[in-house]
Amino acid sequence: MQTTEANPRVSLKNLLFTTDFSATSESAFSYALAFARWYDSKLFVAHVVPREPRMGIPLEPVPAELDPDWQDAKQRMDNFTRNHGGKECCFESLLERGELQDVISAIILQHGIDLLVLGTHGRKGIKRLVLGSVAEQIFRFATCPVLTVGPKVARQPAQFKTLNRVLFATDFSSGSLHALPYALSLAEENEASLVLLHQIEFFPLDQDPRKVEANTKARLRALVPPGAELWCKPEIVVGDYFPTEGILKVAKERDVDLIVMGVHRASSSKAPQHSPWAIAYEVVCNAHCPVLTVRA
Repeated sequence: MQTTEANPRVSLKNLLFTTDFSATSESAFSYALAFARWYDSKLFVAHVVPREPRMGIPLEPVPAELDPDWQDAKQRMDNFTRNHGGKECCFESLLERGELQDVISAIILQHGIDLLVLGTHGRKGIKRLVLGSVAEQIFRFATCPVLTVGPKVARQPAQFKTLNRVLFATDFSSGSLHALPYALSLAEENEASLVLLHQIEFFPLDQDPRKVEANTKARLRALVPPGAELWCKPEIVVGDYFPTEGILKVAKERDVDLIVMGVHRASSSKAPQHSPWAIAYEVVCNAHCPVLTVRA
């Protein structure tokens, strides 16, 4: 049985907040500020201006001073900095042009980004498995952990302050356990309650369900480091729902402030709708709180 011997504090030295200057992005900014405050991080705020449409004939790049899209983005970034900047809110603004994935990946690499924060409108129906909006693309390709503030997260009237309850959802795979240190660190940082959850979709027919549940709870308890009760009250939960529905149900019932889960490449035998990425994205789109995804 896997155990957690210690709880090393996660280091988040550099945070990146991506914005399209929408109300959705605005609501996510308070979370970026909170994480930067908790971990004494340097905060970058980035906006990416798309490249000009391809033309049939090669043209020289339009000078920035004559490019209306660039000038509009610059004005918006200036307004953002003016409205949010100050002694209690220091950040470095980054305005770049290019392909979204290339630019964000370059920023993550160049500045050693440890966490990316963004807001998303979410997508529904069959399109949920297709790269669509800017936020969806970033959510899937970013190589660092991503805090996504979905469309059902309540708008924050004031700066977000603290976490009271953190939910860590795991399937016990090595990929999902990559997220455990983040859940532990954030719970300790905020002296928050920590809920550890595993969903059993199908109980083995040849085993006693009560024994399976007891063994699963023991595996979850083993993930909690010794002495954790000094700074949080771990709660062990085993459900019998499909992963997405179960995670959302427990998050709502416990009124959690943050869901933490690992994402990793699924085996080819798994159905697309049950892949870790599909589950994570469905949770992001429907959760009432932000979701922190940690890529294996």
